[in-house]
Amino acid sequence: MSAGTEQAIGDYLVRVARPADVAGARSVILDTLYRVLGYGYVPEWHADVVDLAGTYLDNPRHALFVAVHQNHVVGTAAVRARGPKRPDWLVERYPSTSTAELTRTYVRPEHRRHGLANAMIDLACEFVASDAGYQAIYLHTDPAIEGAEPFWRSIGKEVHDSRTAEPYDGWLHFEIPLPA
Repeated sequence: MSAGTEQAIGDYLVRVARPADVAGARSVILDTLYRVLGYGYVPEWHADVVDLAGTYLDNPRHALFVAVHQNHVVGTAAVRARGPKRPDWLVERYPSTSTAELTRTYVRPEHRRHGLANAMIDLACEFVASDAGYQAIYLHTDPAIEGAEPFWRSIGKEVHDSRTAEPYDGWLHFEIPLPA
């Protein structure tokens, strides 16, 4: 996807992240991990956050999208070539070689309800559709986060609810249809 792909939404601009956006994107992500999700930075889960540029900007199959307001990053969404890690049947259904994981979709609380997450997801899905190697878009979310479950249900199709199955980890797993 070209770096010129962007969408204006009122006073906001949603676009592919640039190197100058990395610090702001990291701030949004870390603030979400600590303040919203409540568990903070966990190296085994969040290694990409330490090296956003190397993970998302320097890999042609990965991408980071940002929502910007008054030159400040206020939202993020990312795509990487990676499927789920468990359970085994889900790993087989969404292999990392052909699955785009939608991840790090966060908007600062004071900037929510402007359509920013939807716009970033739209750009992410267009990015995935432009890579012939991707066969599916997968994501997992914590349904305990206020608004997360209805938001993702409005966009994707649930493929696994680990709140009701073993191994229990409390996540909801979704697939988002690939754009034509």
